[in-house]
Amino acid sequence: MSAKPTILIVDSNRSNLELLSQQLGQAGYETLAAASLEELDEAIQGKEKFALSLIDISGFDRHIWERCEALHKAETPCIVISPQRSPSVQRESMKHGASGLLVKPLDFKELLEHVHAVLGD
Repeated sequence: MSAKPTILIVDSNRSNLELLSQQLGQAGYETLAAASLEELDEAIQGKEKFALSLIDISGFDRHIWERCEALHKAETPCIVISPQRSPSVQRESMKHGASGLLVKPLDFKELLEHVHAVLGD
């Protein structure tokens, strides 16, 4: 039996983190949650390898893009979650290596389809 893929979830809203962790857990994934840049830095510097990261850019400053790029360079795909699908968010997402962009409010079925597409499962 193979290990469950681990998804890093980044969201400044702890309620959203808990909900996504629960939903992804029920879908067969392990999760690690980060609600701040400090928690995200600890996760990036840790020993765990993530299959994917989901980063909600709401509530974070521009430094969140540096973390997205660091994950991309570490060969961890990143799906960005944003309150809007503006050209600037799309450009920043692509510029920093995001594998996809989802707009709030999230539809979990759509999110799961993106996760499966990026992970190839």
